Amino acid sequence: MKRIKPFYLQNRFFYVCIAIMVLFVLSFLFPRGFAIVKLILLLLATLTVLDTIILFTAKNGVVGRRILPEKFSNGDENPVNLILNNYYTFNVNVTIIDEIPEQFQVRDFNIKRKLDASSTSQIEYRLRPVERGEYHFGKLNVYVTSVFGLIARRFTYDDEAMVPTYPSFIQLRKYDLLAISNNLHQYGIKKIRKIGHTMEFEQIKDYVLGDDLRTINWKATAKRNQLMVNQFQDEKSQPVYSIIDKGRVMKMPFDGLTLLDYAINAALVISNVALKKQDKAGILAFSKKVENIVVAEKRTSQMNLILETLYNVNTDFFESDYSRLYADVKRHITHRSLMLLYTNFETLDGLHRQLPYLKGIAKNHLLVVIFFKNTELNQLITEKAETVQQAYDKVIAEKFAFEKRLIVNELQKYGIQSILTSPQDLTIDTINKYLEIKARGLL
Repeated sequence: MKRIKPFYLQNRFFYVCIAIMVLFVLSFLFPRGFAIVKLILLLLATLTVLDTIILFTAKNGVVGRRILPEKFSNGDENPVNLILNNYYTFNVNVTIIDEIPEQFQVRDFNIKRKLDASSTSQIEYRLRPVERGEYHFGKLNVYVTSVFGLIARRFTYDDEAMVPTYPSFIQLRKYDLLAISNNLHQYGIKKIRKIGHTMEFEQIKDYVLGDDLRTINWKATAKRNQLMVNQFQDEKSQPVYSIIDKGRVMKMPFDGLTLLDYAINAALVISNVALKKQDKAGILAFSKKVENIVVAEKRTSQMNLILETLYNVNTDFFESDYSRLYADVKRHITHRSLMLLYTNFETLDGLHRQLPYLKGIAKNHLLVVIFFKNTELNQLITEKAETVQQAYDKVIAEKFAFEKRLIVNELQKYGIQSILTSPQDLTIDTINKYLEIKARGLL
């Protein structure tokens, strides 16, 4: 059985068999061709035996292995590499069927390649996970055919492995260097003009041509009998909390990812940017109760702690309890902080139910409510209505889009800042708002 299992007849073999059967039928009408058909049948049998011999004489004809990353980045293209060593002394064609994790729901995955004699080849393909968790790979199957292509020999490698999928650390790396070099505006993030001076005093230094005359320290100037100026620095070590609503409203999917995963990816990036700007970064998630809490700190291990915590944030499909959030924030977060609240409001009535608690949080903290545009409605709004039903759908879509803008105005009325963004622009818009707040000294 071990010898038979790797043996597979190819489509070419069956096509030739069908052709021979047709020729045998025709030979009844043309008897002189019967001998030629028998010769063709004998040739097919000979080539099949020869094909079997050259493929199965080598013990390890083709050896393959799969190289996986340590972890996948959620919502991004992740590379998977296959290394194939061809120990045959002739060129072969291979069909690779990798048993990729069931989460991708790909039933027809295969890669066809030609391998040169006695060579090593590397093949890369990419996978885009859209949910966090464990992804289990099965076996790696390689089907080898020779130049005849009548039979195939299967090589199976027990490369079963598990890869965890974390929030988008690829997106994190993308903005990491930019945050250090203050070049975030190159990626569509607007440059914020800094207004005035911060109040965090650094030192008194000698006046240099070009220094702002308004910063002259006249007392120090009188003592030293030369111009001295006050030097200020950006205010640092300010707490920045990413608050993630993990109720059922965040389960809505866009482009494969849920709103919750978009919020998690953005929270990871903004935490890293805040730490690079010498602020403290923390997170918490809530629905019926407040969980997954990471207190805002500025230690070296903070990003690893935030990443591991975000990996375990999952929706529980409950209605989010904003009163519990307000109570926990008031009790445990005593220092004035920047609160980035990732949630979603579809109607003005939905906002009004939670508005008293948002106003309560905004009394002691700088609150930014981040919610999402329904990009699926754009097509309904922009296309021309030709039937009564299409006109009705367009009016309803415009009503929902208009209500989102009313929510922004309602929050502004009570001094609560907001971001209305599409899911794919969430990270950029959040960083923009953070840089604006820092530049204006609002915190």
